Amino acid sequence: MTKKELLYEGKAKKIWATEDPEILIAEFKDDLTAFDAQKRSEAKGKGALNCQISANLFKLLEENGIPTHFVECIGDNEMVIKRADMILIEVVVRNIATGSLTRRLGIPDGTKLPFALVEFYYKNDKLHDPLINDEHALILELVDHESELEELKRLGREINVVLKSFFDKANLNLVDFKVEFGKTSDGKIILADEISPDSCRFWDKTTGQKMDKDLFRHDLGDVKVAYEEVLNRITKIMGV
Repeated sequence: MTKKELLYEGKAKKIWATEDPEILIAEFKDDLTAFDAQKRSEAKGKGALNCQISANLFKLLEENGIPTHFVECIGDNEMVIKRADMILIEVVVRNIATGSLTRRLGIPDGTKLPFALVEFYYKNDKLHDPLINDEHALILELVDHESELEELKRLGREINVVLKSFFDKANLNLVDFKVEFGKTSDGKIILADEISPDSCRFWDKTTGQKMDKDLFRHDLGDVKVAYEEVLNRITKIMGV
């Protein structure tokens, strides 16, 4: 499998074409960004950590019936993936109130929610990824049918059940996470992008220590050390 032309470069990844039109290569970058990329830095080796974390979690989810774009890793920071047309909706699932939820609704930080809250955000950098509802998604034609929105919610909740239980074994609270989905050529919705400390919030259950990108956002500690610890806990449980 070889990289051909560069198809897309975002804040955290580059996506490359291959000789197979249905197969792509995702290259995870070491870049760190926050606050709509107003804050930028780099952590050498961060891309490789996110690639390995995502690969393990994609495998876990596949084993639990969640379809993903993951095929295999071909390097420390490169992953072979299935081509999918991305749905421009970020699906955020929240178990504990923090961040924008506390600012918007005044729910005290750290409050355990009575059920998993699923929110949609319009993936649009120029508009700063605004919070949207189902009707907004339909008006913007981000999906073809209302049933697809229900499918995104269902998948988000199912992913949450699997990951929350898994990270409980790793002594981590899965506070919240953002996932993205795409459609394969036959119209099937699959989990894409990544699942990593860049897109999830993890709090140590014993100490409350943050072990995710909030360390960079708020200058709370060494991102790479925290990501390494998350990967170590994942691989220990999975026996990798």
